[in-house]
Parts: sequence; C-alpha cells; structure tokens
Amino acid sequence: MASPNALLDRRVLLAGLGATAIAPSRAVRAAAQGRPRLALQAGTDSLALLAGAPLSPIWSLQGPELRFKRGDTVEIAFENALLVPAVLNWRGIDGIPTAEPLAARAPLAPGGRQAVELPLRHAGTFLGELGLVGDGQARPCRARALVVAETGPAAVDRDEVLLVEDWRVRADGTALAPGGDPGSATPTMTVNGRTTFEISARTNERVRLRFINGGQRTVIAIKVADFDVRVMAMDGQPAEPFPARNGALVLAPGGRVDAFIDVTAAAGSSAAILLHDGREARPVGKLVVANEPPARAAALPAAAPLPANGLPDRLDLKSALRVDLALGAPQAGWIPPAAFATTAAPAFRARAGRVVLLALTNRAAVATVFHLHGHHFRLLDRLDDGWKPFWLDTLAIEPGQTQRVAFQAEHAGRWLIESVATDWAAPRLVRWYSVE
Repeated sequence: MASPNALLDRRVLLAGLGATAIAPSRAVRAAAQGRPRLALQAGTDSLALLAGAPLSPIWSLQGPELRFKRGDTVEIAFENALLVPAVLNWRGIDGIPTAEPLAARAPLAPGGRQAVELPLRHAGTFLGELGLVGDGQARPCRARALVVAETGPAAVDRDEVLLVEDWRVRADGTALAPGGDPGSATPTMTVNGRTTFEISARTNERVRLRFINGGQRTVIAIKVADFDVRVMAMDGQPAEPFPARNGALVLAPGGRVDAFIDVTAAAGSSAAILLHDGREARPVGKLVVANEPPARAAALPAAAPLPANGLPDRLDLKSALRVDLALGAPQAGWIPPAAFATTAAPAFRARAGRVVLLALTNRAAVATVFHLHGHHFRLLDRLDDGWKPFWLDTLAIEPGQTQRVAFQAEHAGRWLIESVATDWAAPRLVRWYSVE
C-alpha cells in the first residue's frame, strides 16, 4: 500500500527510486511554562538554490522552531515585514474558525501586526505557510513545519522533520514565485533548506521521520534505500500502520507523512535517499549508520499505532450530504485568493454533525491537488462501501478521474477549499463552505 496523498501514476514517480536523505531538525521546544507564546514574521530571506549562482532572495515565515504538545494553546504575534500583504495559513489545524485565512482573516497589510491563537487539540505534523496569496508575487515563500507531540512518549529514539520544497531558479539566482510562466528557469528542490545533507543514526535505533511536501506545485516521491518504511500517520492524523510500497512515499504539495524506520544496518554503512519530482530521481542526501555501539541489542518490536486524536470512528454515508465539485480548468465558483469574498456563494452548507460526501472530478489535463480546510476526510473506496484506514486533508487527483471523500462536519464556521494544478504556471484557486 503506497502513500495515497497523491493517487498518481507511480510508474513515473517510483521508477528508479532507491534512496533518500534526511536533514536533522534541532528540536528546541518553543513552549515555556504555561501558555506558549511566540513571534512570527513574514520577512525577507535567501537560500543557496543553484550551484554557481548567487544566493536566491526569497520570503519566509521567520521565528523559533514550532514544536509543542497536544493540548497547548499557542499565542502567536504575527508581523508582516514585507512590502506586500501576507496571509498566515496553517495546513492541517482543524476547527479554529477565527484563524481561518481569508474567510476570517484578511491579508495583513505591510507593516501590520495581529494576534493569532491556536488551540492544538490534535497531535501530528502540520505546516505553516505564506503561499496562499503568493501567486505572481516578486518572490516565492518558504514554509515552516509545525510539530505537535503526543501527550505520551512515542516509541522512537529520534524525531526528525524533512521539509521538501520546490523552486524555479534563473541563472542569476532569481527564484520565481508560482502562478507565472517559469520560462527557462531551472527546477530544483531543497530538504530543510539545503540541496544536500545527511543524518546519522546508530544500529537498532528507531527514527521517526516527518516527511512534508512544502512545495508549491510538485508531487514528489521520496525513498530511503534498503530500509523498511512504516507509515504511522497521514496529514497529521494517526493511521493504521502499514509498510510503504517499495519503501517509497508519494506526497502532493502540502501533504505530510509520519514514518518509522528501524536502523538495522551495520555500523559504518550508509543508505542514499532519493527524491523523484516526476522528471527524474536523484539523491538528495544519505542516512549514515554511526561507527558506535548499537543503541540496543536488537531492533524494537513493531510499533503500536499512534494515539488517536478523537476523530469519529464511523461515518454515516447513507444520510450524507452529497456534493459534486469539479476541479481544474475554468470552473464556476473558483476564484484566485486575492479576489476571495464570503459574499460569493459557498460551495455547500452543512449542518454541524452531518457527514459530507464530496465527489471530486479533475477536468484538467494534469493532476490537480485538492486541499480541505477545517476538517480531515476519509478517502472512500470506489463503491462508497468503505474507506481507507487513514485521514487526509490533501489529495492529488489524476486527469479525468473522480475521487470521493467524506468527513463529519464537526466544526462550525466558514472554511476554505483549495485547488491547484501541478503546473508551475497554474493559478491557485479557492472556494469556501459553511458548517452551521
């Protein structure tokens, strides 16, 4: 069973994959005693994206590392130090209508400040980003990982974030924002802001890898060569553990997968880490087994599922509100984020507590990514007679295909729906729905 964050033709993405690299994330808990408080700023930054070219000016969400515990309520002071409006967008944080971008919070003007409160009711891997209104701007934007730990300890020795991002870079180092023609710009990818890196682990250690596709338009496949990769969570929600097919994970833009890897190789060995962007597979780093004594005499037994976050065990599909949504190509109701207004008709309205079943049809000539705000959904089986054993908030749909998803409308408020084709020049489009 492969990661279904992107139901794409894996013959392209998985062919030739044999490895992947992992950049260490220095986990320093941002929360102090009591309610965690932190400052985040939309500001200017730079990255080394192209060999032999100058540093590439970019924009980024700046501040301390975002690691907290389930149950924390984080108070964020957000400042826009850019010369354009900025929107703080959290992917995967359900049920906070007051923090919903565009629907509840208009873009923050240059020099503006605002307070944001995030009650973290779910543990998992999430994403904070500025790219919702980033199409066609002067610079592309970096994303930030948000990690919310379970209330009890996980059975792992290490916990690492792997944030993958895609870029289009000219020969002079200029990085292009999505939503426009990239021309002859070179596609490149980074993991944790670097084009190559390595991570070290001891024999018989168990490593938790939080894979995040923080890219704008590219579906990726990533693989750690010669290691069994066990999927534990999808899009921030615990799953029934299962092995990744051929050890590879496929992630749509915005998608996240938590996986456990048991390092059973001998000391002094190494494994490459491959990343495939739909055009080619290439190594981006390696996992090195340290020349040190083993962490323990033998590998740990198979891990139990991660603690549930309290999402419903069952969905009543028979009495569900059924909605057809067409994605890709010009479709009525879909607008650029800059033109968004809740005076437009919603895609649908649902009563609180009711199950909603969405039929998502991609009418574009390329894969299109669907992202649901406010709630996580189940991916349904073809006959609507069951669902996959995981929750998602992001799904890539192949051209001409229809996928059906269902969720329980638990959280009252106005929530966004995003749609974007997997083409650098394609516009990001939004609609909204209401739970009443």
